[in-house]
Amino acid sequence: MKTTQSYENWRLQTDEDNILWVIFDKKDASANTIDAAVITELSHILNALMVDTMHKGVVLTSGKKSGFVAGADISQFAKFKNTAEAIDILTYGQNILFQLESLKMPTVAMISGFCLGGGLELALACRYRVAEDNTKTRLGLPEVKLGIHPGWGGTVRLPRIIGCFQGLSLALSGRTLSAKAAAKLGVVDAAVPKRQLVRAAKYYILHAPEKRQMNALQAFCDKKIPRQIIAHVMRKKLAKKVSRLHYPAPFYVLDNWERVGVETKEAYTLEARSCGNLFFSETSRNLVRIFFLQERLKGLAKQVDFAVHHVHVVGAGTMGGDIASWCALRGFTVTLQDLKPEVIAQAIKRAYSLFKEILKEDYLVQQAMDRLIPDVSGLGVGKADVVIEAAVENIAVKRAIFKDLELRAKPTAVLASNTSSIPLDEIGADLQQPNRIVGIHFFNPVSKMLLVEIVSDQRTNKTVVEQATSFVRQIDRLPLPVKSSPGFLVNRILMPYLLESVALLKEGIPMTAIDKAMLDFGMPMGPITLADKVGLDVCLSVAQNLNQYYHRAIPQQLIDVVQQGHLGCKTGQGFYQYDKRGKQIKGDIVPYDKPLEDIAKRLVSCMLDESFACLQEGVVADADLIDAGMVFGTGFAPFRGGPMHYAQTLDVLPTLKENALLV
Repeated sequence: MKTTQSYENWRLQTDEDNILWVIFDKKDASANTIDAAVITELSHILNALMVDTMHKGVVLTSGKKSGFVAGADISQFAKFKNTAEAIDILTYGQNILFQLESLKMPTVAMISGFCLGGGLELALACRYRVAEDNTKTRLGLPEVKLGIHPGWGGTVRLPRIIGCFQGLSLALSGRTLSAKAAAKLGVVDAAVPKRQLVRAAKYYILHAPEKRQMNALQAFCDKKIPRQIIAHVMRKKLAKKVSRLHYPAPFYVLDNWERVGVETKEAYTLEARSCGNLFFSETSRNLVRIFFLQERLKGLAKQVDFAVHHVHVVGAGTMGGDIASWCALRGFTVTLQDLKPEVIAQAIKRAYSLFKEILKEDYLVQQAMDRLIPDVSGLGVGKADVVIEAAVENIAVKRAIFKDLELRAKPTAVLASNTSSIPLDEIGADLQQPNRIVGIHFFNPVSKMLLVEIVSDQRTNKTVVEQATSFVRQIDRLPLPVKSSPGFLVNRILMPYLLESVALLKEGIPMTAIDKAMLDFGMPMGPITLADKVGLDVCLSVAQNLNQYYHRAIPQQLIDVVQQGHLGCKTGQGFYQYDKRGKQIKGDIVPYDKPLEDIAKRLVSCMLDESFACLQEGVVADADLIDAGMVFGTGFAPFRGGPMHYAQTLDVLPTLKENALLV
């Protein structure tokens, strides 16, 4: 191809078919994001194309290996001075995409890798879209996760192309699609292998078929009366998942659509106006803050050179088996060891279900299954780059395992424990090189919980910590460096909260009221339900371990239900009852006429007190890491910014209790 012109962030090349390739390659960046400079340069390019009679069409694509466009540059959000300025900038962006949409020549967005937020809005303004069919290609409008909604026409163009039900659903949820799923819905016109991607893009330029648009039924649903009915139903479903008070953005999307639909220019005006207002909401400020905390964790050990090929997991129970399956899913060879072959078999069965759910394609599922190898004798230890112990939470058992691993593992292998509460110096007491042990503590369920605690003490080799952190990033998880102290960070803060919730039961407060209070606060589930999900035996075991260090009363009711064999969701009975699928059986709601806010204040104060104690003791480096740990490790209401940030908004510091300190 012949390069015809270059900008700071764009390259223009003309091929042998006289097709113009507009290549987005943001200056000094590893990924493409859209900011003022990028969009202004695009405007100059489009101005020239408006009078271009030489080219047959335009293919818009990326010059980055990392993907198409990750979305808007979120750091720009903080620079808006007021709502009016935000609306003006959104309108400016909309006008540039109108230019792209109105070009007389055919336009194609050629997508490989991520195409998110403003990136998808850019692609939707093209006449056609083709995407590479591979596991890294993801398309979506995730803006609601930042407390806003699409502002460059996404809430208008997407429903206009694929209909209100699917189009609005994607905007309301923020979920992403694979290339094949996007093609099935009509978000893209074709999903093809990499070798056919350029050919597909050129086909749409040279043949210019009819562009995709709503069918008759979809067009009918955009009329006023159907809109009102559909919006009412969708709003009720949405309210069951999120509170409008906590997360207003998706409700704004529905309000706008119900008011004017997607066929008029006013739809774009409403979109820009409501999005501009959302930038200054407390929810958006806090969710953007959480986004940057996530980016901070993603950046840890970025420069560490540690190539992992083989992972060995000791212990095939729920945690060990699920850690092994996740590592296999992420492309590593994994050997899974346990004394009981039947336990490994159960783990392999769970892994197959996970692979089917995520990978979809049979050949990809089979490849993942081939990477997960049963290993009763532990022959994989000597080949592994990372060895993870995930046995029962018993010091004697863990010491024996690591004594054996130290003799059999490669000298360069990372030796890690998935212990949830036991300090490393106690686990490694019998080792010749205790500095080799590091904690890599996953949370349940492994496939859904992003956070992994990287546990170390003053003896742990710094290189080992960096390698463990790098490994966690390689399996697409968020590493949180924590000091080896009882309970580390998340369990240390969470356990008083759970124990206090059980103590409330003894005071006669219904468990449904306790759970409802925390759901209203913004937690993803109530503490009683959470205890059942975690497993009451696990809760009791961790509480007893921590009780050796923090003299905190364990409610007798928790001890009693465990002794009765009612361990929670996994046994069908805990504090609640569950069906065979693990779904909670709803019983009669016991009336409770006192303010739920009082329950929430009492339970949240437990977390705030313990969070402040962890900060004082240096369990993590700073308050931001406590917030990141609790949001990504427990689901602490993200729109509140984390426990430490929430305490600051209350203009109070948590009052330290005696039982929050080491004794």
